[in-house]
Amino acid sequence: MTDRSPLPRRRVLQGLVGAGTVALAGCANLRGAVGGEPTVPDPRAPPEGPADVSTRLRAGVPDTDSTAGVSGSTWLYDDTYPGPELRVSEGDVFEVDVHNDLPDETTIHWHGIPLTNPMDGVPNVTQAPIDSGEAFTYKFRAEPAGTYFYHSHVGLQLDRGLFGPLVIEEPSPHVEYDREFTVVFDDYLGRTPAPLSEFASDGTSDGGGTGGMGSGGMGGGPGGMMGGSSFANRPPYRALTVNGASSESPPTFEVDEGDRVRFRFVNASSATAIDVQLAGHPLSISHADGRPVEPFTVDAFGFGSGERYDAVVEANDPGTWELRGTPIDGDEPPARAVFTYGADSTQSPTVPSSTGTRLSYSNLRARSPLDGVQGSPDRTFDVTLSAGDSGQWLINGQAYPDADPMYISEGDHVRINMSNRSPVLHPMHLHGHFFQVGDAVKDTVVVPGHMGQVTIDFVADNPGDWFFHCHNLYHLDAGMARVIRYVE
Repeated sequence: MTDRSPLPRRRVLQGLVGAGTVALAGCANLRGAVGGEPTVPDPRAPPEGPADVSTRLRAGVPDTDSTAGVSGSTWLYDDTYPGPELRVSEGDVFEVDVHNDLPDETTIHWHGIPLTNPMDGVPNVTQAPIDSGEAFTYKFRAEPAGTYFYHSHVGLQLDRGLFGPLVIEEPSPHVEYDREFTVVFDDYLGRTPAPLSEFASDGTSDGGGTGGMGSGGMGGGPGGMMGGSSFANRPPYRALTVNGASSESPPTFEVDEGDRVRFRFVNASSATAIDVQLAGHPLSISHADGRPVEPFTVDAFGFGSGERYDAVVEANDPGTWELRGTPIDGDEPPARAVFTYGADSTQSPTVPSSTGTRLSYSNLRARSPLDGVQGSPDRTFDVTLSAGDSGQWLINGQAYPDADPMYISEGDHVRINMSNRSPVLHPMHLHGHFFQVGDAVKDTVVVPGHMGQVTIDFVADNPGDWFFHCHNLYHLDAGMARVIRYVE
């Protein structure tokens, strides 16, 4: 197999659609079609020299006879579901050789990490896809510390099972704990994914769901059932899983009484917002999307596709307890795990009761707020999220790839005001940057349905072409994305 180098910058730009003026209300100082294509700065180069940590990932079709619990439509990294957990220390140069043994082209996106643009893994934006039978080497500096995950960014491949957790370990955590577990939630499809229009045509699409994250939830406002809406929002899933296990065979997290336990929660699902509770134990939220926050104690939290939360739990009430992940925008049975200490782990776990205190974005206080986002922005985009008439999902009335870029310049303080005119929530993800939402620093944020509004601010400090999109995979596939392009 031969490695493929990142596309030359100009070739990438030739593959992108829409070099004209950005048609976004409220935009200031946009560079546009007058005078032709604007000048594009070169992105930062990947780190040179030998890597501190190297590994290999194989994307392939598993042997269903030897890989328990997966269907013939499942594609996996290293024949595991989820893919293997990757761990590196903060500051390490990390090199991953990806070998594509799939029958289709693929890439890997390193979700949440602000790495150099050629390593971001977006097909035909930051790199040429890795052809079947070929390989590509990703190399980047692992920073900052936090809980992340990696996944394919080609078509609907994420919903075949191509994802896995990635942890960048911090040298001095701001919270104390004795042991930790990574908890990856997924919505398991168990069939070949297809556009929502195909699910709708056979009567199996899920048009239901909440427009928010529940009353007082992550959207900061009330949710509401879609009721009889005709909008196809997500396919029907076979199960919700925790670390690849269904509720019929839940994984067990066994600890000792008195332990402080750090859970790294990852919502790697393709299209499901999930509500998380641990029976009998409050959750002290310590990190949001990998970034440290002042600890805040809740009884439950909801998170959208692509979001991550770390929480510390004190094992001070011996017993066997259920960790539950309930779909917010679906009707599948909850995902379950077992948390046990000082008791017979085979006994039936105590289930969560009332939700009690729920996490809201307004509860999150970043320990290291972003510099440069105070005061008035240099560039403002007013963005409307909506559903089209032909199954498309739109940003300001346009569906990617037939959508104008959003132009910014290095050093800009950029503000994006998002308004959701659809009845369903949208977890919006920005590549290559962290942003500030309220007092939190994140890379993915849920915009509630039914006119929900969210504003994010970030500093343009990483030149390149960066994807900005809904992390409901089916909304992305139907057009809810834009390229944010640096220009001079």
